[in-house]
Amino acid sequence: MLELIAYNIRIHRLLKRLAKQRVGMVLQPGNVWVIECAVEDNEETDALLKTCYMRGWVEPLQNSVPKGKLGNDGSLPDGPMFSSSGPIWKLTDSGWGAIQRRHQLSILALLATILGGFIAVIT
Repeated sequence: MLELIAYNIRIHRLLKRLAKQRVGMVLQPGNVWVIECAVEDNEETDALLKTCYMRGWVEPLQNSVPKGKLGNDGSLPDGPMFSSSGPIWKLTDSGWGAIQRRHQLSILALLATILGGFIAVIT
């Protein structure tokens, strides 16, 4: 139970980080987007993004986009600039709803309405 709650918290944090991404500049030639505040590319975030994709909260904007990482000090790498390729993810309307927790608020409002009606009938 606690593991499921922790997993959903990690998904919520990932969706919030994904919402903060933005294109900082476009490199030429090739129209390569430089994404600021990008979500890190590792196995954990890959699994979380695929779970969000399965739930309909994110979708790939483009596939096979070249990816690379800056050095620890923010400098360009010495070797090749791009080391891999992968998708760029974007939030869907459902993803924004998950960030704002609209579903939970709707359930809470419904419970408050039912409780208010029950109290009105009793008194």
